[in-house]
Amino acid sequence: MAFKDEVGIDLGTANVLVYIKGKGIVLNEPSVVAINEDTGDMLAVGEEARSMLGRTPANIVAVRPLKDGVISDYEVTERMLKYFIRKACGTSKFFKPRIMICVPSGVTEVEKRAVIEAATQAGGKSVFLMEEPVAAAIGAGLDITGPDGKMVIDIGGGTSDVAVISLGTIVTSQSVKVAGDSFDDYIIRYMRKEHKLYIGERTAENMKINIGTAYPREQSISYECRGRDLVTGLPKVIDVTSEEMLEALDEPLTTIAEAVHHVLEETPPELAADISNAGIVITGGGALLNGIDMRIKKRTGIDVYIADEPKNCVAIGTGKALNSMDAIEMSRVNKKKQLL
Repeated sequence: MAFKDEVGIDLGTANVLVYIKGKGIVLNEPSVVAINEDTGDMLAVGEEARSMLGRTPANIVAVRPLKDGVISDYEVTERMLKYFIRKACGTSKFFKPRIMICVPSGVTEVEKRAVIEAATQAGGKSVFLMEEPVAAAIGAGLDITGPDGKMVIDIGGGTSDVAVISLGTIVTSQSVKVAGDSFDDYIIRYMRKEHKLYIGERTAENMKINIGTAYPREQSISYECRGRDLVTGLPKVIDVTSEEMLEALDEPLTTIAEAVHHVLEETPPELAADISNAGIVITGGGALLNGIDMRIKKRTGIDVYIADEPKNCVAIGTGKALNSMDAIEMSRVNKKKQLL
């Protein structure tokens, strides 16, 4: 069918989302692959592979082929992409879609070429790249084609992208390798240091979702955390409070707030005034962390809003960009003419 000719992919460190033109988001699965190291066979992909993290025998490894928003294992990424494209679009040998993939704003040319090559080898007829903050802004419903400045913070799994957008392009931005995965790492470190308790990634993620907070809660809540006692080596259960999570996540949250502050400092005054009036929009899975909007507002003094369906904004924006690519390109041409 014709609508299958164009596919948008949010190639995230934590999740891969596939958007098919005319159908919307048709796939949302963890970017995890289970490999048999003895044979090199790919045993599972996505949710099935994620359930194997930390639970596999010695010869089977569950790996994340993307790190900090870029490809860390090219071959596994290519196989993963091929699997997801076929699962979302069908298995026809003659089907080669036009693919648009999002990448963090700070990636290098080498990293961009790796993404293009992997998607081409996975079955793409032609592959285009789009910067994540732009896709996130479109997916959040912001009109980025006008001259007014729009500010978006996209907190994903591997990177947090902060950008000011005007006339369809990024004016100033900063990408930091601190995001959802970093939150999990800091929770694991905190539990080891403060409670002498060793916990896994999935437990840390559950703690982040259930009691994680970026700003003091009105009412404290607790979570029953299970792990291994580093002193006795035996299983142990303790109650952890949201106040402790605020302490555990303080350092990565401060890094993100500093990136926002830096981008605002680099923003031209007229655009900064626009942002002050319109506010800042947060997208990505990290937007769901309790109090993240209040944390950024306290640092900047600017109203902060959480986008609707923040985890899907980049994928939705990528899909919409398949339709509005001509408008975006035209706005960039017009801006260049204005600067000449």
